[in-house]
Amino acid sequence: MNTILKPLVLSAFAAALVVGCDTPAALLSVPAENVDNNPLKVAALTDVQEKAWSSKDLKSDTIPGMSVEKTYREILPGKSATQTIVAVIDSGIDIEHEDLKNVIWTNPKEIAGNGKDDDNNGYVDDVHGWNFLGDIEAEQLEFARIIDRYDAEFSGKSLASVAADKKEIFQVYQKAKQEHTQKSGETEQNKQRYTQILGQVTTSHAAVKTVLGKEDYTAADLSGIKNPNEEMQNHIGLLTQMFQFSDSMPDFMKNLNDGLDFFNGQLEANYALGASFRSVLGDDPYDITDTSYGNNNVIGPEKSGARHGTHVAGIIAAQRDNGKGMNGVANSNIKIMALRAVPDGDEYDKDIALAIRYAVDNGAKVINTSFGKYYAQNPEWVYDAIKYAAKNDVLIVNAAGNEGLNLDDPTNRVYPNDQLDNLTEMGDTFLTVGALAPTYGGELVANFSNYGKSNVDVFAPGVRIYSTTPEDNYEFLQGTSMASPNTAGVAAMLRAYYPKLKANQVKDIIMKSGLETTTSVIVSGDPDKRAAFKDLSKSGEMVNMYNAFRLAELQK
Repeated sequence: MNTILKPLVLSAFAAALVVGCDTPAALLSVPAENVDNNPLKVAALTDVQEKAWSSKDLKSDTIPGMSVEKTYREILPGKSATQTIVAVIDSGIDIEHEDLKNVIWTNPKEIAGNGKDDDNNGYVDDVHGWNFLGDIEAEQLEFARIIDRYDAEFSGKSLASVAADKKEIFQVYQKAKQEHTQKSGETEQNKQRYTQILGQVTTSHAAVKTVLGKEDYTAADLSGIKNPNEEMQNHIGLLTQMFQFSDSMPDFMKNLNDGLDFFNGQLEANYALGASFRSVLGDDPYDITDTSYGNNNVIGPEKSGARHGTHVAGIIAAQRDNGKGMNGVANSNIKIMALRAVPDGDEYDKDIALAIRYAVDNGAKVINTSFGKYYAQNPEWVYDAIKYAAKNDVLIVNAAGNEGLNLDDPTNRVYPNDQLDNLTEMGDTFLTVGALAPTYGGELVANFSNYGKSNVDVFAPGVRIYSTTPEDNYEFLQGTSMASPNTAGVAAMLRAYYPKLKANQVKDIIMKSGLETTTSVIVSGDPDKRAAFKDLSKSGEMVNMYNAFRLAELQK
């Protein structure tokens, strides 16, 4: 699970082309019959609704959002708040974005541009945060790094021939090699499929465009072409099939090209053996004490590379009601600390551990971690950082992952996590979030979202979320990477308006104040695989800001 949004359905898409706890009685609850007997939303969302669906209210708007607008309308007027810092550990943030520049944290102890470490925290000119990646953008996945690190030692050996103290890492090495072979092979096949499809569609599109005299046509336009010859019939047949996947052929071709870029990036960087992206930093990534690296450019070397982090930051705290783009969950009392530590590939454990500690030491009350991976060579460093955050009253809000997996299965362990095992947490300030779709009913859970009665805490909106992207742009993106900052925004507001509440209390409130439903939902996007929504997370609930504030009122 990378920070950069992956087209999770690419492989299936290509194949198709070729062929809790008790809640106070006053809080809103949603009985299962609302879904089974009285469907709430039949019509499609309007453009305006879609861009803000995660802020809507299920009861009044019939959209399974977090009741953000209702909270601002009915609870917040007349209330005061303290400034609260949310650290976003991600791919970088466009801190110059029109909708973010006024909510970016500024280090009050640092003098900008003087080349000195004024606050003596080990980071020179860290005015808005820190960039632990320097100029790195692409990176290997962890299993490729494991192969590179141990290949000379283990290649050609069997488990029986390896020393006892090396057997565990040898087995990880073997698993990494098997996965590398499988995934790189699948990616190469998908690349070939996409290349073939794009070539066919490009030829057919050019022919039809000449006949119809326009670039953007419909399936109805295709069926209206009169007296097509055999060649044109073939073009029409192919493009008609493609309209199953898109309403616009130019958009469809762009998606194919984006898919090819994604596959090429995997093959040339993520799966590349022998790559040395890290060497430019000059540190030892396997030495946690080697901390003199990185720089203060929290955007990164190219703004385009900060797309994911900028989107996440906007979900949390894009300036509200300024007539630009969209509204973040949180208002101007919330400031975003930018920590660049997640490349287009798998993050290093060292960078994540140091980023968490930086956030804690520099005043963050909430940390958003919209990233993850399935191998870790130094998870203990991150575990120690998670415990450090808990000890210092900092809440970490974490994305569950986008592979449609049951995280309670020990073979699906994802990093970072706070689980010593499926029953025991190493801290009580780590909140893992799955993703919801805007359709209330059987398709409520995003088809890509990971889940788990023990390892996922709550669900929040994560499908087609509209937010900030670099160069003053806005886009729809989706993933648990979007569900996490939606929840982090709620957590930040609770910490701002109820500053006496501890991080573990805020976590508890979010988990106890959500909306419940006993309806059966599709899991992992498989219509034949269903489960009760309440069994997919520890709380069995959907994050709800309005209810969270009402519950906080009782505990302040």
